[in-house]
Amino acid sequence: MAQPVLQVQNLTTRFHTRNGVVRAVEDVSFDLNQGEVLGIVGESGCGKSVTCYSMMGLIPQPPGRIEAGSAVLDGQIDLLKASEREMNAIRGKRISMIFQDPMTSLNPYLRISTQLIEPLQLHEKLSKKAAIERGVEALKEVGIPQAEERIHFYPHEFSGGMRQRVMIAMAMITQPDILIADEPTTALDVTVQAQILELIRQRQQANGSAVILITHDLGVVAGLCDRILVMYAGRVVETGTAHEVFKKARHPYTIALQRSIPSLGTKGKPLYTIPGLPPDLSKPIPGDAFALRKGIVSGGKWDHTPPPMVQLSETHWVRESDCELPSLEEVLREC
Repeated sequence: MAQPVLQVQNLTTRFHTRNGVVRAVEDVSFDLNQGEVLGIVGESGCGKSVTCYSMMGLIPQPPGRIEAGSAVLDGQIDLLKASEREMNAIRGKRISMIFQDPMTSLNPYLRISTQLIEPLQLHEKLSKKAAIERGVEALKEVGIPQAEERIHFYPHEFSGGMRQRVMIAMAMITQPDILIADEPTTALDVTVQAQILELIRQRQQANGSAVILITHDLGVVAGLCDRILVMYAGRVVETGTAHEVFKKARHPYTIALQRSIPSLGTKGKPLYTIPGLPPDLSKPIPGDAFALRKGIVSGGKWDHTPPPMVQLSETHWVRESDCELPSLEEVLREC
């Protein structure tokens, strides 16, 4: 069996603030294989982005601190222990990232050309002329018209969808082994969202890259990801192939996310809403974090003991929980 390109084991990241220790990521483990698309799903604040920022060495320290774990690239380099010089050689070359907001991720004072060719000049030592030629080709590949002219535009001269295409071109221009896409469709309309996701899939297949797709929308990963990792309150609650997570979901939070997908609802029927709010991660959670949500009924088995992960198949794991979801009618009554 081939060696995974990335192996993350027991990653734990916390933020030490004046108001207490925020347990952002707790004991997260997963493997990423070459050419695979892994979706990390969960609502805001569940630890999706912090997990990937920790691997990239982008957590501000202080207040952030990686308390434990490893993230081994190619079975050789532990990204969590690598020096800044080593990480500078890896970021943008071996691992690239599409950041969350295309409106603010590009420097408004620099032309697109300057920002797009920087990875080529840093990692491949290309001349400016050769880098510009590669940059034009990269813009054409992501569907930007008149690329020879528009490469010299400023970010404000592009629409949101075009800026996101520039971000994809910038991330893929060095043909990285791993592409991390952090909410790549945020602030884009539905039509453009579909185009961007298809574009990421096309570039991933063309380059053979592995992709980590971070999103809060389970529907986004349905047709794109090979495997899915569901996170809640900083922990993994379920992981498996896309088929297993969609067709054989076991954790109540995963089931609740599925019920909340608009396309699954009947026309005219109110959408299902997960009741309550996520717990405060600055306070210790002794048991099942999902049981702390208002409106969720717990059997009490895991109120004071951390629920373990249980293996259901070779690829499907779920964190034990005895919580029961309320019906749509019960949710509507509480609203």
